[in-house]
Amino acid sequence: MGEGSTNTPQRGGHGSNEFGHVPVLLKEAIDFLAVRRGGTYIDATVGLGGHSLEIAKRLGAPGHLIGLDKDPKALEIAKSVLSRTSHVAREAAEGWPEIELIHGSFADLAHDERRETHDGILADLGVSSLQFGDPARGFSFQAEGPLDMRMNPMSEPTAEQVVNQFDERELADLIYEFGEERRSRRIARAIVRSRPILTTAQLAAVISTAARPMNQAERRIHPATRTFQALRIFVNRELDDLRKLLEAAPQLLTPGGRLVVISFHSLEDRIVKDAMREGAKLGKYKLLTKKPVTPSDEEIASNPRARSAKLRAAERI
Repeated sequence: MGEGSTNTPQRGGHGSNEFGHVPVLLKEAIDFLAVRRGGTYIDATVGLGGHSLEIAKRLGAPGHLIGLDKDPKALEIAKSVLSRTSHVAREAAEGWPEIELIHGSFADLAHDERRETHDGILADLGVSSLQFGDPARGFSFQAEGPLDMRMNPMSEPTAEQVVNQFDERELADLIYEFGEERRSRRIARAIVRSRPILTTAQLAAVISTAARPMNQAERRIHPATRTFQALRIFVNRELDDLRKLLEAAPQLLTPGGRLVVISFHSLEDRIVKDAMREGAKLGKYKLLTKKPVTPSDEEIASNPRARSAKLRAAERI
């Protein structure tokens, strides 16, 4: 979910599909997942199917792949991508795994009554190109659109509700906590004074006026970057859901099963790092990455939005 100089990194190595989706750290993620043919795996953030496709190719029949996403549009596209490839695999007599796509948050796995164990879980926490590239979804401040920012269009609140209904202190705290924005109080004050704010362009303009860059370091990113990040994280309960997934993961994994998480900003990475280290101390995990794995210079050159990605992996003991 990270924030770039002017954009949010897209979810999901080195090639994109027809939707402009570029799965980040694809080879590294699949290598750490160590997909076992015929196993059972969870793609906790299936997105447009980039990582799922590579997992499915290695799983084959009679494997089982469970893919989750909050965004129903993403699931429709992932279903199409995976179905087309399945026909090719069947014709080549390679077999294709059973694929189950579920509309919902990966946090729901913590309450899965089936309680079956799995050979691996992959969570790629970035915003997909489908979401970020559509102005009507309201994720980007670079295009005029409604202040929505919901990954699940049936959830609440919207970013517009937060911006226009929260009091100044609540807004400032939210922007500081989830955006790590030190100018949060100044920005919150400007937002309250400029209400109603109904579009991404309006909000970006208000923030830009209130938080003009004072030095070269601040000029490297758009003044609205951290506030938009904060609103998106809050609206989609991203950090709470991540904590729930990490708490449930040891019970969801079979011994030898692997957990692989790709994060895009320090808040996410800190939560993942602490959970895996705590799991290792408790004898639940063997850490596979002492330091986070980051994209190569080649990948960053071909997909600049990958630059903030960090991958961490652990194996269930």
